Amino acid sequence: MRFAGLDELLQQIRLGEDAFLELKAVHFAGTKIRSPAQDALADELAAFANSAGGVVLLGVADDKEVVGIPIDRLDDVERLVRDACEQSIQEPIAPIIERMTLPDAAGVDRPVMRVAVARSLFVHHSPGGYLRRVGSSKRPLPPEELARLFQQRSQSRLIRFDETPVAAATLDDLDPPSWRRFAPPHNTDTREVLLHRLGMAARDDRGEWHPTVAGVLMACPDPRRFMVNAYIQAVAYRGTTVVPDGDRFYQLDARDLTGPLDTQIMAACAFVQRNMRVMAFKHRTGGREDVPQFDLVAVFEAVVNAVAHRDYSMPGSKVRLRMFDDRLEIYTPGMLPNTMTPETLAFRQAARNEAVASLLARCPVQDHALAPHRQHIMDKRGEGVPVILRESERLSGRLPTYQTPTTSELVLTIFAATPEHQPAKA
Repeated sequence: MRFAGLDELLQQIRLGEDAFLELKAVHFAGTKIRSPAQDALADELAAFANSAGGVVLLGVADDKEVVGIPIDRLDDVERLVRDACEQSIQEPIAPIIERMTLPDAAGVDRPVMRVAVARSLFVHHSPGGYLRRVGSSKRPLPPEELARLFQQRSQSRLIRFDETPVAAATLDDLDPPSWRRFAPPHNTDTREVLLHRLGMAARDDRGEWHPTVAGVLMACPDPRRFMVNAYIQAVAYRGTTVVPDGDRFYQLDARDLTGPLDTQIMAACAFVQRNMRVMAFKHRTGGREDVPQFDLVAVFEAVVNAVAHRDYSMPGSKVRLRMFDDRLEIYTPGMLPNTMTPETLAFRQAARNEAVASLLARCPVQDHALAPHRQHIMDKRGEGVPVILRESERLSGRLPTYQTPTTSELVLTIFAATPEHQPAKA
């Protein structure tokens, strides 16, 4: 972030607020935080995100005096920051929140909170509107500048969003084994050059190296640090509907599946395998065959497609996997690309995330029972949807369906095998 060291931060406090620093004392009234108010704090944070980034320093007054925060109230202050970021800003932001101490005028160390906001990939709306940072204050974005900002920050999304640099992350945030696995044999490139060739790093408009969206997704131990909804939400329900909260046992299993995308894919398949039933069929010949509720090869292809082709420029959405007694639903954020429709998915292909797809095509399948037809997670030949349709219909007797109930989500429904239908031989 802009203020990397303690000495630099203290020097900046002495100079006062500017385009990259906001100072705020924290005041309490009994058990509640009286100021800053949540909406006011959200305005400051969103203005930084809409500009070049910056730091809000809580516990330092406008007059540059370090007043501190009572140590037993730090949790409350952090909760206020997170609520401001997640509830009062659209799209939500994910700052880096750091607890530290600074010396006051008498040299006594006082607890403060440093909230670092990166220049965002998105344009953010807060209670005060669309704001930007101008010098030491925030200002509404004039209509023409707002239009230009939307254009600038959406342009990369219209082309290759997954190769856009993530300003909040540094190359050190990537796990070395997770990106070195993509290096060609005997590679001698520097880290920066190699990651750039792989589409996992790029320079920003100031010439500084940052991981790209693809780099964060494929090599960050938890991509949610920088992209809060880059995970799979998996839930197994009892019965065939989402039962109201009155039944505390309506969810049989629920997990947030995180990690690099290939790890998420394998975890989602394991989730389905763990929670699905297996039925025994007796053939006319007298033999017995165990039949799973869902075909795992089809499930694997469906999860791969959802993770590889979702629209990662929609920060308020995530891949959702829902299991019911009679069906499996997978919700993928984003509209279908180009002129594709649910009816043409089996006949055409279009990669929304070229860098992500290329990297997944280098990841070996860890369980070959999930993909006996190939060695790597993606094949980039467009065979996934035909496999999903063919194998699921063979097992259940019903073709899966693709639907677009809204303009921002694709829903795949795979129907479960039933005792009434004896699966065809593979």
